[in-house]
Amino acid sequence: MRRIQFGTDGWRAIIAQDYTFDAVRACAEGFARYLERQGASKGILVGYDTRFAAEDFAQAAAEVLAAHRIPIFFTPRATPTPVVAHGILQLGLDGAVIITASHNPWRWQGFKVRPSYGGSAPPEVLDEVQSLIPDDTEWPKIPRISWEEAKRLGLLELWDPTPGYLRHVGNLIDLEAIRAAGLKVVVDPMHGAASGYIRQLMEGGATRVWQIRGGRNPIFPRMAAPEPIARNLGPLGRAVRAHQAHVGLATDGDGDRLGIVDEEGRFLDNQRALALFTYYLLEVREMRGPIVKSVTATRMVFPLAEPYSLPIYETGVGFKFLGPKMRQVDAIIAGEESGGYAFRGHLPERDGIFSALCFLDLMVKRKKTPTQLVDELFSRIGPHYYDRIDVEVSPGEREALAHRLATISPSRIGGMAVVGRDAIDGVRFLLEGGWVVLRLSGTEPLLRIYSEVRGEPHQVKEVLADACRLAGV
Repeated sequence: MRRIQFGTDGWRAIIAQDYTFDAVRACAEGFARYLERQGASKGILVGYDTRFAAEDFAQAAAEVLAAHRIPIFFTPRATPTPVVAHGILQLGLDGAVIITASHNPWRWQGFKVRPSYGGSAPPEVLDEVQSLIPDDTEWPKIPRISWEEAKRLGLLELWDPTPGYLRHVGNLIDLEAIRAAGLKVVVDPMHGAASGYIRQLMEGGATRVWQIRGGRNPIFPRMAAPEPIARNLGPLGRAVRAHQAHVGLATDGDGDRLGIVDEEGRFLDNQRALALFTYYLLEVREMRGPIVKSVTATRMVFPLAEPYSLPIYETGVGFKFLGPKMRQVDAIIAGEESGGYAFRGHLPERDGIFSALCFLDLMVKRKKTPTQLVDELFSRIGPHYYDRIDVEVSPGEREALAHRLATISPSRIGGMAVVGRDAIDGVRFLLEGGWVVLRLSGTEPLLRIYSEVRGEPHQVKEVLADACRLAGV
């Protein structure tokens, strides 16, 4: 019997291979059973991204939820994940279902659930939902009612969370100052659900915004995936140079991650971005409180937090760990290596749109370009360099590779002495001048190897090369 396995953030699979309408209905059935166990009665918001047939898969999920007499609010168009998450709070709902595969390649689609507080569901909730998903032998028996019948019974209505979201973020950020600053900004939503949001928020002032790759295109042409990292942001870099812009901002397929391109069209890696967001909250917004980061995120936050004696909590990868920890300790920020950032007062959820606004606010308040901001950061804590390697792993290799990672115990990596080791998520080696993590992805068939060093750029490449040798890849 085929079982659906939730990963780092819900379930993702290749469309028509494992990701089918029947499988989506099975996920919806599992979530409906979970909601019934919780005594939920306020309703669920159903949203979707711009991928192939996303609205049709979302409708299939809604028809199953409605069969359980769960009130459904359905977004009228593709909507970013953080906007859907905020919609839960606007209506006081029991949660949300979002049909999205986020930053995965175009052939993939996914099924995310969000609880009533608008953040990623913690592992225990995902585990319970997964346990309630029926085996494929039961799929023909899953109850559902038609879209038309659900509307007739008053169980389904279209509702747009966007206006309320825009008002909310406008109350958190000094938009008037950004609009008046005269910045030149290029935005790249990567054909995803966040198209138009930043441009709309910047209307009415001296700041100019150009948008590229804003139309819906489910195959995400000329990019490996709608993931805002260097290899996918060549068009954004060229557009920044062509318009002589001050910054380029890219959001991923469902709008919950941010990638930044500096005024020269160069990618500003996500580790430096997280350090700059931490610097922004501490030095510009003068906020104080704990900091939460994933094990693969930058350690630059440690010297930034040290003068204020602020605690730092490290978690496994994914906001199913980061979000709950952020709520538990009332952190000012939670961040991960992949460009996901959450901020106190907004959502315990990554948000690429809000992160973009925070970065523009940092530029305006400090009156600096991205390059100058990095220089200012490094003047405080010294230069740091980062890179990541992704290696494809076949299903047959995964178990053997996991065993190998659990047993390797080198004394040096890339010429640096190993001074610590942990297994928070994958295996991490703390080095005398940095760190390296080897981790099997929870959403894709990949081994990810991450490293950050203090010192010289060439050292990070040496660490990564040696880590590949240790892993046998």
